[in-house]
Amino acid sequence: MDMIIDFPGGARVDAHFGPFTVQTDQPPYASAPTPFATFLASIGTCAGIYVLGFCQQRGISAEGIRLVQSQEVNPFTRLVSKVKLDIQLPPDFPEKYKTAVIRSADQCAVKKHFENPPQFEITATTAELAVA
Repeated sequence: MDMIIDFPGGARVDAHFGPFTVQTDQPPYASAPTPFATFLASIGTCAGIYVLGFCQQRGISAEGIRLVQSQEVNPFTRLVSKVKLDIQLPPDFPEKYKTAVIRSADQCAVKKHFENPPQFEITATTAELAVA
């Protein structure tokens, strides 16, 4: 699936794919999250999809479950060095499934791409203008 990235004004940079648009922006007048915040959110929401699916497959209510994501940053490189996900479960969550729900979150496709990162190829081309 190709994504089209455009610049709708100010510091906004949007990604369009299929019927969706992901809007990003930069401070100080941000009207949307930054691209990096959106990237980080993709980790937690991906793990959340797996947790939700785990619960749905077993008929366990997802009510009261939430994931809390935090990051550790290397002070020298300013890059994220560790991502922590805490799956907070309600008191009535079945004890026998605690380890399994962690394993389900560990299957997140975004996380798996960190383990085997893709190569990047960046090029520049001159687009032909359409004549009406």
